[in-house]
Amino acid sequence: MSTFSGLNTAYTGLVAAKAGLDVVGQNLVNANTQGYTRQRISTSGVPALNQAGLFTGGVRPGQGVSINGVQRLDDATLDARVRTTTALSGYSGTRASALATLEGSLNEPGTNGISTQLQKFWSAWSDVSNQAGEQAPAGVLLGQAGSLVTQISQGYAAVDSQWSALRTNVDGMVTDLNQAASQVADLNGRIRATLAAGGSANELMDRRDVLTTQIANLAGGVVRPLDDGTVDVLIGGNAIVSGTTFNAVQAAGARVMGDATADPVRLEWAHRPGQAIAMEGGAISGAISTLAPADASGTGGVLAEAAASYNAFAVTLAQRVNDLHRTGTTSTGATGLDFFAIDATKPAALGLSVVPTTVGQIATGTPGAGGSDGSLAGAIAQLGTGPNAIDKQWSAFVVRVGVASKSEQQQASLADLASKGAVNAQLSNSSVDLDEENMNMLAFQHAYQGAARVMTAVDEALDVLINHTGLVGR
Repeated sequence: MSTFSGLNTAYTGLVAAKAGLDVVGQNLVNANTQGYTRQRISTSGVPALNQAGLFTGGVRPGQGVSINGVQRLDDATLDARVRTTTALSGYSGTRASALATLEGSLNEPGTNGISTQLQKFWSAWSDVSNQAGEQAPAGVLLGQAGSLVTQISQGYAAVDSQWSALRTNVDGMVTDLNQAASQVADLNGRIRATLAAGGSANELMDRRDVLTTQIANLAGGVVRPLDDGTVDVLIGGNAIVSGTTFNAVQAAGARVMGDATADPVRLEWAHRPGQAIAMEGGAISGAISTLAPADASGTGGVLAEAAASYNAFAVTLAQRVNDLHRTGTTSTGATGLDFFAIDATKPAALGLSVVPTTVGQIATGTPGAGGSDGSLAGAIAQLGTGPNAIDKQWSAFVVRVGVASKSEQQQASLADLASKGAVNAQLSNSSVDLDEENMNMLAFQHAYQGAARVMTAVDEALDVLINHTGLVGR
């Protein structure tokens, strides 16, 4: 065996130790980089050349160390768990946020809620019954009725505004989804080319994983790795990313809540419009379910159902009060008058208005009982009490929203905990440990020094052979 081969063996050790130090340095400088996965150099021993023959010299040692590559210490199972829990968290979080906003807009319980306005409205009718025909209590009644109508209208408008804002947010989320998917397709191409050329694409894969997690959060994407290093990303069973090909999606459907019944909001493929994508979680799915139209069973989208409840309450209030008011007589002897009116061209909650503008237009007593009779006003005041009270319809709506909000908040909290747990498990496996990297750095440093000493020893041996052999005795 040639003595010079020892130099090559030592040299491979120097190269491997230097590469190991480079990888450690890469890990250390990216310890705080979001999405970075720690790396390790992968090496193996170079076997000896086994040449049979008369002058082979017996058993030979190996020829050093070979660098096989830089290994990315990720875990596909943990990554998939992160995407799954992130999708669920995105779905529940969006719905919980919408319900919390809706619950806040009710102002219940509180002085600014409709419950308080109803109490004042019935109390004003009671005062009128005690002082029928008087200007002051009648004026208070008209004022309280106007406040109640305004409160109902503002509540409905708040729901409508929230629906429109969430619909706009869907467009923004779809734009983010398309951008992320487009970048994944681009990274797929770069990763495939890098791996085919024998290079390391670890950092590109890190960036791709961050993007696929973002896609999962938005639309519940499922990632399917391929043999060439690329991945397919599926939404509803169809690929939004297939290799280097990106298939855009778009939000379609109503732009205002009133049109949602005829044209529900949905996510669809840009190249195949008209067919909704059946998503498996994600913030977009949560938003679309919240924007769904109301249905006969009351299980539609929470915002449309809330708007329907406002309308139903406005209709009930108008009908129940009007049914009694029509049977009464005013101080001028007029009968058959409505107290509330609803504009049929608008949603009931927005079209509700107070008909009387003066005391003489308010029916307070029964026909023939005289202008001082307030029995009818007293009967109307009782509509807010009893087992069939109008107030109970409103209270039931408030309770439904409160229960749904609480339930969704709990679901969102559990989903968030699951997501954080999955992320923590992923980080414990793939994040950089400074202590570990420092130990690795010392190990590679000593390996480098050891290889250098071997090279020095071989060099000294060669110096003896070349420069001192044959000089003894001269």
